[in-house]
Amino acid sequence: MWEQLLDWDTEIFIYLNNLGSEPYDAFWSTATNITTWIPLFILFFVLVWVKYPRKQALWVTLIIVAFILFITGATNITKELVERLRPNNDPGINALIRILKRPISYSFFSGHASTSFGVTTLVVLFLRKRVKWVWLFYLWPFIFAYSRIYVGVHFPLDILIGTTVGLLSAILFYSVYKRSKHPAYGKPISNRE
Repeated sequence: MWEQLLDWDTEIFIYLNNLGSEPYDAFWSTATNITTWIPLFILFFVLVWVKYPRKQALWVTLIIVAFILFITGATNITKELVERLRPNNDPGINALIRILKRPISYSFFSGHASTSFGVTTLVVLFLRKRVKWVWLFYLWPFIFAYSRIYVGVHFPLDILIGTTVGLLSAILFYSVYKRSKHPAYGKPISNRE
């Protein structure tokens, strides 16, 4: 069963990756680069600091930073434990695919997917009652995660599991935040939102 799942994962990857074409390569190569999204990250923090009182904004910022450290660590540990080759490094398929990036680390699960979906979910949870259009931020992780298939460095299963881990971890962090005592006010956060 597991082998069949991995075979399907590989077949779907090859199909999706080969949908790419040269006119779009520059866009997807740019979209997969984390530095491309720095203005969005700045916007996340600006909105938190504009929409929350200063001390609470600091607490929210610390939660987001702690989440990023956690999800990055969890992703890297999992990659080292699982040791799944990236498609670009897999000799069984790398001649069949389009490769635009060549990272040498392992593939499972996608840090781009776990981090982007997790951070976006956390930001949406914090801002959903304060910014009506906050749901539009989900465009970023969809583009960011898909770019990893396009450039040839992640299988769909890497993306799917990374997305799931990111979403669940963000919900967990937000739940901890809601149940904690806010250091600025000394009262449960849930009474303040």
